[in-house]
Amino acid sequence: MLQRFYADWETRRRGREFPARRDFDPWDLRYALGYISLLDVLRDPLRFRFRLQGIGIAERIGMDMTGKFVEAMPDRRHYHMAMEHYSAVIEARGPAVRMRRAYVTDARVWNCEVLAVPLSNNGADIDMLMSCLAWDEGGAPKYSAVPIDAGFDGRT
Repeated sequence: MLQRFYADWETRRRGREFPARRDFDPWDLRYALGYISLLDVLRDPLRFRFRLQGIGIAERIGMDMTGKFVEAMPDRRHYHMAMEHYSAVIEARGPAVRMRRAYVTDARVWNCEVLAVPLSNNGADIDMLMSCLAWDEGGAPKYSAVPIDAGFDGRT
């Protein structure tokens, strides 16, 4: 799914550094709609606000971040993970993928891959990110069976 998502982003660039949000028709992304998020990029300081979070993601993590800033994430490790990823897209001025294999945050174990791509209304300034999340259904469980406050830190 992420390879197709990247190919869709690349096709819509049409010789520009970045495509715009308006270049994407949701119908063309129907294969991943529940797993796509759109984030507004704000500057000074750099912040990210979820314009839309896919329902498949919201259901899986137990909350809908639509309309909220990334720093509103109650899971602080997830917040730091997301900020690092989204900031990397801005810094590199290009797509960034992150693989999470048995990655332990405050409340869960993550088994997924996330691709975040930059978007720009004027073709030069990144003003939005679009991300697609692909869950790995194998491996570790969705939620940690061991409470974090029990001293488990994910290193075994």
